[in-house]
Amino acid sequence: MKHLDDWLNDRKIDEVECLVPDMSGIARGKILPAKKFLKSARDGNLRLPESIFVQTVTGEYPEEAEDTDVASDTDPDIYLQPDPETIALVPWYKAPTAQVINDAYYGDGRPVEIATRAVLKRVIELYDEKGWRPVVAPELEFFLVQVNTDPDLPLQPPVGQSGRAETGRQSYGIDATNEFDPIFEDVYDFCEAQGLDIDTLTHESGAAQMEINFNHGDPLWLADQAFLFKRTVRHAALRHNVYATFMAKPLANEPGSAMHIHQSIVDKRTGRNLFAHKDGTDSTLFRSHVAGLQRYLPQIMPLVAPNVNSYRRLQPYLDAPINVHWGVDNRSVGLRVPISTASGRRIENRLAGADANPYLAIAASLACGYLGMIEKLKPTKQIEGSAYRLAHTLPRTLYDALQRFDACRPIRELLGDRFCRAVDYVKRAELEAYQRVISSWEREHLLLNV
Repeated sequence: MKHLDDWLNDRKIDEVECLVPDMSGIARGKILPAKKFLKSARDGNLRLPESIFVQTVTGEYPEEAEDTDVASDTDPDIYLQPDPETIALVPWYKAPTAQVINDAYYGDGRPVEIATRAVLKRVIELYDEKGWRPVVAPELEFFLVQVNTDPDLPLQPPVGQSGRAETGRQSYGIDATNEFDPIFEDVYDFCEAQGLDIDTLTHESGAAQMEINFNHGDPLWLADQAFLFKRTVRHAALRHNVYATFMAKPLANEPGSAMHIHQSIVDKRTGRNLFAHKDGTDSTLFRSHVAGLQRYLPQIMPLVAPNVNSYRRLQPYLDAPINVHWGVDNRSVGLRVPISTASGRRIENRLAGADANPYLAIAASLACGYLGMIEKLKPTKQIEGSAYRLAHTLPRTLYDALQRFDACRPIRELLGDRFCRAVDYVKRAELEAYQRVISSWEREHLLLNV
């Protein structure tokens, strides 16, 4: 508390945003005057209803969740505990404002197991018990698009400094990226003010599609960074009358946006990378980790591809995987091994979409690898050439993904049955809401033809 007190007073902060990431990765919480925040945090009186963790992306609450112990129909309070390591300025406000990410607990001190940050902590603790420390580095893709206030109209690339919108693909184009320099100057300034440790900015293969790489580090810290970064980019773009979107597939004829997750395991005591021997060859632990990803990622897709739109991205020849084959320096596979030294040996999980909650996507990816190591699984043979010539083995729809997720007992035991049921209720409610919407394609091709 003294750290928070000093930090807020030194910067003359007026208000504090208490943030909690919900199931979709949306920032929920409260905004308090700084003095009220400090008093409430000190007294343990920062509260929210437990139901925020089963709120759908449309703002509704699944009725099924109230009929079980997933979320009580009395909607009790849970208590927020600010993580002092996450306190940061909110640089896009005029008034001095701070933000802090919170963990959620019950009155008796138990963590709220359906809170998404708690799920990632649970997985990290499993590694810690084995003397392992996971290291991750996310890469987040996103699109800049014109302001769109009519959801029936398709999104369009924005107009850049040249006065023109992109009409062709400009992969790694320097001048194409510089078209949006004013936005990215704000992004970098905002990130620096918040202590967000971003690395490389590149133009991806879609029209006005960008990618930001994060430096590698602790999974919880990186999930916090990705959570805050998505909010930051949206606010920076809005300053310039542009939308930034992390939808997995926002434009019909463009590639989708991913959250590639590079991951490795080091010895907690020595810091040595456990994925490679000194001579640079793959370790048995590395191969089992890959095998765990191969076996369990297709079963855990609602955590890495959580929305109906997510499955539009997973199409061949559009920089997205359709299966969980693995190979060295091969971007057609679901699991890519970048060329590296022994100390940098890692696997890149290319399945997760940019629309995924970063806490859940990282937790899911690490959980699958953990199961592979514990069960001493063996991977398939690495492939050469395109994985697109091989079978599409990933779920094709959210409905299919939920069927597999519900049937995977090892994942339920690892992540917690109550959390897995919460995911199921929330995502099925969103799927049912989607099914009630009639699309423009249906009106265009069926209205007068059938």
